[in-house]
Amino acid sequence: MFSLDNITLRLGGHVVLDHASVAVPPKARVGLVGRNGAGKSSLLKMIAGIYEADEGRIQTPAGTRIGYLKQDAPGGSATPFETVLAAAEERAALLSEAEEATDPHRIAEIHERLNAIDAHGAPSRASRILAGLGFSEEDQHRPLTEFSGGWRMRVALGALLFSEPDLLLLDEPSNHLDLEAALWLESFLRAYPASLIVVSHERDMLNNVVSHIVHVDRGKTTLYVGNYDQFERQRHERQAQDAAMRAKQEVKRKKLQAYVDRWRYKAHTAKQAQSRLKALQRMAPEAEVFDDASLVFDFPSPKEVKPPLMMLDRVDVGYVPGKPVLSHIDLRIDPDDRIALVGRNGNGKTTLARALAGQLSPMDGRIKASGKLSVGYFAQHQIEELVPDDTPFQHMERMMPEAKPGEVRNHLARFGFSGDKVSVRVNALSGGERARLSLALVTRDAPHILILDEPTNHLDVDAREALVQALAGFGGAVIVVSHDRHLLGLIADRLLLVDGGRALEFDGTLDDYRDSILGTVRSGKGQGDTAKTPVSKADRKEKRKAAADARERTKPLRRAIADAEADMKTLSKKRDAVDAKLIDAGPSDASDLMKERGRLTRALEDAEARWLEASEAVEVAMADVEA
Repeated sequence: MFSLDNITLRLGGHVVLDHASVAVPPKARVGLVGRNGAGKSSLLKMIAGIYEADEGRIQTPAGTRIGYLKQDAPGGSATPFETVLAAAEERAALLSEAEEATDPHRIAEIHERLNAIDAHGAPSRASRILAGLGFSEEDQHRPLTEFSGGWRMRVALGALLFSEPDLLLLDEPSNHLDLEAALWLESFLRAYPASLIVVSHERDMLNNVVSHIVHVDRGKTTLYVGNYDQFERQRHERQAQDAAMRAKQEVKRKKLQAYVDRWRYKAHTAKQAQSRLKALQRMAPEAEVFDDASLVFDFPSPKEVKPPLMMLDRVDVGYVPGKPVLSHIDLRIDPDDRIALVGRNGNGKTTLARALAGQLSPMDGRIKASGKLSVGYFAQHQIEELVPDDTPFQHMERMMPEAKPGEVRNHLARFGFSGDKVSVRVNALSGGERARLSLALVTRDAPHILILDEPTNHLDVDAREALVQALAGFGGAVIVVSHDRHLLGLIADRLLLVDGGRALEFDGTLDDYRDSILGTVRSGKGQGDTAKTPVSKADRKEKRKAAADARERTKPLRRAIADAEADMKTLSKKRDAVDAKLIDAGPSDASDLMKERGRLTRALEDAEARWLEASEAVEVAMADVEA
């Protein structure tokens, strides 16, 4: 068992953990969750021995080998394969000793131990791990100095996984990975034989890998059994109970206060009033449910433009004349399109995104776009290019020079910057807030096409959910590159596989693509084998036109779906509030509350029926096109 016993941790005069306690059962797979800045990474470093607790203690079984991924990328002339293989320290030590040992008994012991730890199978295991993380056979034997920092961090991750510690500690392990490597990592961790604790904002990873959730909130830690979805349900139930308890306590507080105010100065009731005053002072208020009101994404919908928004006809794009990164791209983008660019890092996803954003001119072929078309392009480097000493208002004012101050503030408010927040310097904003500011900047003109390159890297789980909902309601086309499968699964209805110098439609769902990736890693085939067989240009254009026409016809139905979803969400919240009140309601109140609950339930059923009817109609319309 692993446990925290009354832990307090202070960093820079700030209390990160305040008498936090939690006991985790053996072999547990723990997801460490909480808002950005809650202290998750600090807690992980404390478990790893990098930070020392100011109070309390951490208990682990004697002899536990703890593995933690440090942020320093490995370097030097060693290859990724050599670096990963060297992580098996016992194997390396035994092999070295075997070369010099002369005692037959010791030699026998060494070889017996080497067999026990499968030392002979280590090279193939190291190679499989590197392949899963995106390294080709050739790349595995190149010097580390030839790789970028992100790829060298993959090597560090591979070495840690290969070492198989008894307690594996991972802090946002998918941050340096593409979707393909993230899918492999999830599969690997699901089969990991020992205990692990992972800090992650990837909902799918937390759902598919972990068996327990530790929620870090306001310096405290709370253990939940189950995956992330189960944790969220339990947390909402607890919040409803807390809300009911606060309401009940407030009623009692008001009664006591009224008695004290009335009788405290009367001689014959002074003692009773003093007694109630002490009781009132002892009533510690129930903790309020923490809800970040600034967690907002609201993309302005563009003015309507007739489809197609953009057409690519046999386009070649790249950076060096005569050496295109991608060739012969045929692509049509329509309003309401939701396209995910998938494929290994380095195969050209960002190159294609930049070409669509107008930052790269075609080497060959033609890009045709509407004259009124506006494109918003978000990339990670834009966050780093924000001026540290400037405020969100100053940034936006520069981008909207002709706008009135009120218009600038209104657009910032769409992304959670209101009141004094518009005047906070960028260097005082969190990573998530900087990401929201960058998104506010690129959407100032209400773009018809929104291109997002890894938009979730600085966002926690709740912020990612808010982003998904905002994109679902956005009135333009969305093109996204992301390793967050939850976001892609809810947003994308088209997959464009960028691989082998081509960009081809992937004929299948995101789950089909996941299966093809995991199968490719196991079989050793190239990723390009997963692309569908190209069809003729005429057939492809005809199919795209038919799909665009179908989407245009079903636009009212899609609006009906969105309206029904909004109604379902509102009605569910209202019914939950009624359920919370019913916990402590008296007979007379309970009767009225049950009637209100029945009315809300009928309204919710009606909204669900509207949603189902519209969804089935859209599905039938689109199925006719795809048949």
